[in-house]
Amino acid sequence: MKTELLKEREDSVCYNSKNKEKKMKCDGNSVSGSVSQRACVYAGARVVLNPITDAFHLVHGPIGCAAYTWDIRGSLTSDSENYRNSYSTDIREKDVIFGGEKKLAAAIDEIVVAHSPKVIFVYSTCIVGVIGDDIDAVCRMAESKYNIRVIPVKAPGFSGNKAVGYRAACNAILNLMGENNEPKVLGINILGDFNLAGEMWIIKNYFKRMGVKVVARITGDSTTDEIKKAPTASLNIVQCAGSMHYLANQMTEKFGIPYINVSFLGLADIKASLTNVAQLSKDKEIIKRTKELIETEEKQIEETLAYYKKRLIGKKVAIYVGGGFKAISLIKQFRELGMETVMVGTQTGKEEDYDIIKEITNEGTVILDDTNPAELERFILEKNADILVGGVKERPLAYKLGIAFCDHNHERKHALAGFEGAVNFAKEVDLTINSPVWKLI
Repeated sequence: MKTELLKEREDSVCYNSKNKEKKMKCDGNSVSGSVSQRACVYAGARVVLNPITDAFHLVHGPIGCAAYTWDIRGSLTSDSENYRNSYSTDIREKDVIFGGEKKLAAAIDEIVVAHSPKVIFVYSTCIVGVIGDDIDAVCRMAESKYNIRVIPVKAPGFSGNKAVGYRAACNAILNLMGENNEPKVLGINILGDFNLAGEMWIIKNYFKRMGVKVVARITGDSTTDEIKKAPTASLNIVQCAGSMHYLANQMTEKFGIPYINVSFLGLADIKASLTNVAQLSKDKEIIKRTKELIETEEKQIEETLAYYKKRLIGKKVAIYVGGGFKAISLIKQFRELGMETVMVGTQTGKEEDYDIIKEITNEGTVILDDTNPAELERFILEKNADILVGGVKERPLAYKLGIAFCDHNHERKHALAGFEGAVNFAKEVDLTINSPVWKLI
């Protein structure tokens, strides 16, 4: 028996008919009671800011909020380990009644005395939004008292959706940048890569080989001083459009820095992204090095990818990831491996993302926005998918249904970006789809 869709969800689910007139309902708040897979505003803010290696993150709220997002991105560091700690004011019933501002001020005092931080991000949570603590005032007083940056992050969980949290984090990053009027340099900022499994190091190495200077990484393996220099770059490249488009637009308006979208997932997007950056530099030597880099890297992996393609061709894929831009790259990457995407959904996709998804998937492909486990189960079974690609919340569902699973979010341990990431991805998909365990269940 098919699971019935909630009436409120009908406009957020469709079968691809190439009908551009019918628009997906998206970018809204989750439907109460639908047990959405989408995270809250606070979680969205935390995943963006957490990888800043030397920042301190103080969660003004119940201890559960800090525990839920501890080390949430799994981002690697070549610098400080401060970001791996999670601090909380541990709001209790008494604080809800009498207010928690004094407790917040005391927590900031404790961090300063124990760690001498450069920057503290202070996150508001649902309960703080309800009781009305003025975290702006507390942060201003702390900045004046200690002469360090103490930046409020307005992220009560009920105030929207995960994308609203991204915007709150971007506003905090802009706050950290301040009014930087230093002269521009010939270099780029990498926006929206969080150094999962060391992917930022792979990407940065490509640019080093090309001769392109990376001014700031936002936010994977970055430092607060590095982010303050970001306004001096001449170009922003945006890897995760869902979390960083707002910041890129604000930096264009405030600092005059143009931006382009890039993706380092799948051969087609990797080559296009590196080539676009090289051409925008208008430097003949950079363009030449980039062409050589692409030819060298592609030649090294073509035989391996051909082997995996033979083993994977014809398999059916279900995708459920955070942003629309990642989903689009994954559809292309699976096509390179001879696999067909039969279901695709995102947590924070925009209307224009879904228009592109309709163009690059086959008719009948199920397209979902901010789905829930019941819908995922229904369409995975209906479309007879061989593998689900998602995050940690989707893993148990895939195994319950007896299909393969690939983690493409922050829990993963293998780099999936770049040329070597393309090989890792193909290998991981092959290992799970062609595992002998499926013959036993």
